[in-house]
Amino acid sequence: MSTNVLRTADGWWVVRGDRAVPVDTKAATTAELIADQAAVREAALSDDAGTPVAGLVALSPVTTPCRVVAQMVNYRSHARDSGFTGDIPPAFFRKASGSVSGPAQAVVRPSHVKFLDYEIELGLVMGAPLPVGTVVEERDLPSYVAGLVITNDVSARDVQLTKTQFYESKSYPTFTPTGPYLTLLEPEDFAHLLDLRLMLSVNGELRQDRTLADMIVRPAQALTLLARFQALDPGDLLLTGTPGGTALKAPPKAVEKIGSLLPPAAKWRAFFKSQARNPHYLHTGDVITATISTPDGRIDLGEQRTPVTDAK
Repeated sequence: MSTNVLRTADGWWVVRGDRAVPVDTKAATTAELIADQAAVREAALSDDAGTPVAGLVALSPVTTPCRVVAQMVNYRSHARDSGFTGDIPPAFFRKASGSVSGPAQAVVRPSHVKFLDYEIELGLVMGAPLPVGTVVEERDLPSYVAGLVITNDVSARDVQLTKTQFYESKSYPTFTPTGPYLTLLEPEDFAHLLDLRLMLSVNGELRQDRTLADMIVRPAQALTLLARFQALDPGDLLLTGTPGGTALKAPPKAVEKIGSLLPPAAKWRAFFKSQARNPHYLHTGDVITATISTPDGRIDLGEQRTPVTDAK
């Protein structure tokens, strides 16, 4: 069975129900914790009654600096929302690790961003080096992936679309809420990955709800494709794409054709004028709730609750 690990300013904790037991480790980074799983197992099996989880302030269980890589348009439902038809070529982009934030930390909207969007994603946390040229089969996943985390690939759509700039639009501080748990997997847990259900709500309204079965490129293939050009190390993070249901959706084909006839500046003015009527973008005071788990609870990554605020 999987093991949930929490990180606070005081160290690492194994979560057992509503209580947490401290891990006796000198690990300061995620990579060091993964290397000291004997200490994690000892905490999981200890007789310590533990501390109420509700009294702990969770930090991101993925420590930085690290590599943060993300897959683009990797769920069929998201591809439909984005106006893609036919085969979707696999694509990756990088996010600054300075965007990683805690599971209850506020998402801060920069003052120049008007269209802030959410994207729940399953994060893979590497447990072993992935050299360039590595081929990963399904049976090999436990050798490379140590565990899973909830992530939210927060996106400044007006920056992303007008600049065709993924790195900037998704890398502002607090744009990758992560956690609450690092869910360390046993080899037999990997057979249940496709049962994982991703759910994201804003102010209690369900916006995204899909299982990994909706994925286009699954984790083993994704790591193989990424390893053609990018090495990864223990503690690095791969975001594996988001399901449909984000605020941003492709315009109808007729509108898209008309827009293509306009000069770029006029096209974007018209597009964002229409987007201003879309109530699903994030605003100050909104609360984003994200969960990822299997129906039977075998794998449960916890609940992430992040408020949205404006930059002061």
